[in-house]
Amino acid sequence: MYFEKTAKKVWGYKWVYLMLLPVITYYVLFKYVPMYGVTIAFKDYNVFKGITESPWCGIDVFRKLFKSKNFWNAIRNTLMLNMSTLLVSFPLTIIVSLMLNEVRSRHFKKITQSVLYLPHFISWVVVTGIASNLFSMTNGSINRALENMGKDPIPFMSSNGWWIVTFVICNVWKEIGWGTIIYLAALTGVDESLYEAAYLDGATQFQRLIYITLPSIKSVIVTMLILQISKMMSIGLDAPLLLGNKKVAEVSEVISTYTYRLGIEKAKYSDSTAIGLFQSLINIIILFIADKFAKAIGEDGII
Repeated sequence: MYFEKTAKKVWGYKWVYLMLLPVITYYVLFKYVPMYGVTIAFKDYNVFKGITESPWCGIDVFRKLFKSKNFWNAIRNTLMLNMSTLLVSFPLTIIVSLMLNEVRSRHFKKITQSVLYLPHFISWVVVTGIASNLFSMTNGSINRALENMGKDPIPFMSSNGWWIVTFVICNVWKEIGWGTIIYLAALTGVDESLYEAAYLDGATQFQRLIYITLPSIKSVIVTMLILQISKMMSIGLDAPLLLGNKKVAEVSEVISTYTYRLGIEKAKYSDSTAIGLFQSLINIIILFIADKFAKAIGEDGII
């Protein structure tokens, strides 16, 4: 009886399920089936024997990684760069969203949004070229301007501290506009009658911002913060690989570049797979902790 009712419901929405089929197929083939490759982390993998024929070695690969100084250095750098970028980009994204929301000219607002979104679609190869032209020690525009003013040039690309600053600036410039999309969408849902009532009560524009706008999008802010925190152990390969160099390898070597050098350059596939698995597990743990904390302070969380 239950099966018949379910079958009738499915048949009633057959076209909806048919449209879902390509998406489901994509996730099954490219997301779930490749999970079998995680077993490489527990094997002495040989590319000629393949995954099934390679012998099991238990957690020996993880033991070797945990004893590696380079592995822990990569984790430290990943957390440091992600945290630095988050501390700068997260509040700035909210501030830019609030500023755009206050713009009354629709034409100017659309142009500004387009200009802010554009860097997101620029390749990191191009961004690195722009950064080199701006921050280079010898021919960089900024250092040339400093020299013309009688100041000493700043080693943006060759000093550990300044390289971190350069990395954060490039990331913020590239992604801050794209990050405003969700906040602007949330701001459109704020009840206009609240602003009108506050205006009649004599509230200033800043007070309306603090007591109406921010509380109205607080749940969105918390959700976005949880999602950002859950990616603390992940960082894109392009930015640190292209912006980094041997002089700043101490701070530019992150998990993604370390995995790339092990897996691609040295063909240590078991080691690189183990790092990826460890990275994913830590991200999941951080996600659950952040979600629990959000619920503890009275927010909905995401899980």
